[in-house]
Amino acid sequence: MTLEEYHSLHKTPVPGGYLYTKAGARGLADPAYELLAQHLEPHGQKALDLNPGIGMASYALRQHGLQVQAIETSRASLRCLEASFGATVEVSRGLPWETEPDSTDLVVLVLPANRGTRYVELSLLGAARALRMGGRLWIAGSRDKGFEHYFRLAQELLGFGLLVKRDGPLRVAVLEKEKPAPELPAVWQSFACDLQGQTLHFAYLPGVFSGGHIDPGSAMLLRELPDQPGHVLDIGGGYGALSRPLVGRALSLTLLEDDWPSVLSARQNLGEKATVLHSDVDEALTPSQTFTTIVTNPPFHVGGLVVLETAIAFIEAAYARLERGGKFYLVANRFLPYEPLLEARFATVHTLAVDSHKVLLAHKSD
Repeated sequence: MTLEEYHSLHKTPVPGGYLYTKAGARGLADPAYELLAQHLEPHGQKALDLNPGIGMASYALRQHGLQVQAIETSRASLRCLEASFGATVEVSRGLPWETEPDSTDLVVLVLPANRGTRYVELSLLGAARALRMGGRLWIAGSRDKGFEHYFRLAQELLGFGLLVKRDGPLRVAVLEKEKPAPELPAVWQSFACDLQGQTLHFAYLPGVFSGGHIDPGSAMLLRELPDQPGHVLDIGGGYGALSRPLVGRALSLTLLEDDWPSVLSARQNLGEKATVLHSDVDEALTPSQTFTTIVTNPPFHVGGLVVLETAIAFIEAAYARLERGGKFYLVANRFLPYEPLLEARFATVHTLAVDSHKVLLAHKSD
């Protein structure tokens, strides 16, 4: 897949119309989204989709004649939503727990269980706070990923709930708000760690990758970087685990991240010492921007599914954005076959370290 192919939006037929989809966007070929869209029923006039992905539930709500707002965290998914709905749906970037209280009649939520229990709990709380008394919450998820636990939690927050559909491990339920929702608790967390002789402090929001610790892959990659890396681009930089230790060593730092909670966390950790952009891979950069060193600890999951398209796009973006003679450092799980992908693009590829993960170095020819 070329970078142009990755960034391209495609029309995908849905009953009565189409939605735009693309590689890296959540909800594409995800049966939980499809099941929720098929079984939800309208209620009131205003609806809120708190985990829309490419917008299958939002589309169904529009078909029912509701006024819809979709709050999304992924830049890739936001691009699809904006193209699909234009002004017919209020598409906004935001956190699912920062909803306007008592503002809507219906909320739909595909449970984001892959992002951790705290993230799901706060999403349910955001739904409960957004609903007017008597409003309804529709949820969908998998029995294998904690649906029963989250359904019970939703009942504690809202009141009466009914299981509407079983389809293998998948479940769809609806609940009605019968009592006031609790106040939103403090959501920011922090930790400190020692890296390369420095004690660094990190803040992070729920749901970010490796929140609370530096993951082993990032720690391995940091040990392989030069003392003076020049102008650095961190693709898929999360909350700044790779970029923060490079403050003071790099001539400049730019971090790109698809996930909005991670972007907010990185901005908190890096402040004015780096440029942090909400970006679908390199989409937020100007066409001419290039860098001396590019680093990445790429994702290989989208919505809990193993998908390498985004990581392949990272490699394509790194090749496009490196200066001549520049270096690209990638860390990955040992079983992932990145070497042939790198060798197809770069002049030379070396394995620098192998342990729990592997660190690969690719050179762009002069």
